[in-house]
Amino acid sequence: MKRLSRRERGGITAKLIGWLCFVLVLGTLYLVRHPLLRSAGEGWLVEDPLEKSDAIVVLSIDNFYADRATRAAEVYRQGLAPLVVASGVRLRPYAGIGELMEHDLIERGVPKEKILRVPHDAENTREEAEALAKVATEKNWKRVIIVTSNYHTRRTRYIFRRVFPGKIAVSVAGARDGDFDPEHWYEKRKSIKQFMGEVGGMLVAMWELRSREDAHTTSQRVVDPRARPVRYMV
Repeated sequence: MKRLSRRERGGITAKLIGWLCFVLVLGTLYLVRHPLLRSAGEGWLVEDPLEKSDAIVVLSIDNFYADRATRAAEVYRQGLAPLVVASGVRLRPYAGIGELMEHDLIERGVPKEKILRVPHDAENTREEAEALAKVATEKNWKRVIIVTSNYHTRRTRYIFRRVFPGKIAVSVAGARDGDFDPEHWYEKRKSIKQFMGEVGGMLVAMWELRSREDAHTTSQRVVDPRARPVRYMV
């Protein structure tokens, strides 16, 4: 039988040690997976200090429980803004998400005359921000509070602060979401999809808005050029 040389024995030993370290790392990650995933979920959420603003903007599309409308009504009752903007995708030429959101806001104590509906044809958060930036500029607003779902706050803040003109201060308020628990998001398929979708969406937003890193200028594109101009109604 051929005897292994010292170099060959050393190589085998090194490989065994390497594999052992790899298994130990995997085992450690498995044991601490829950705290790590919990930290990832909680760390993804952002919440800005809220100041007196010109408007509270509720992003489309709210969930089944109307959690965004609930949070917006809470902020309105705190007296932080005199107007609530119901941003809603159009579903028909005569109706859309804005009407549903207006109903939810009224049901939660916001007077109808204090609600501004902004129907649009945005297909993503960036396009919605562009549509709303046009309204904010026309209204000469100086500061707005954007209300969205908790898991959507980080991407929302990134996008709005790059799409809105630099002269308009943007704060983000997160609404608790009945489908997304930041401490246990990894336990449900739906919340896993939400979290991973946000991470992917953030990467796309960073690429699309890479040239607006410092400028914070408003895009000229509001909605699809084939769609009708943005309208807003009280």
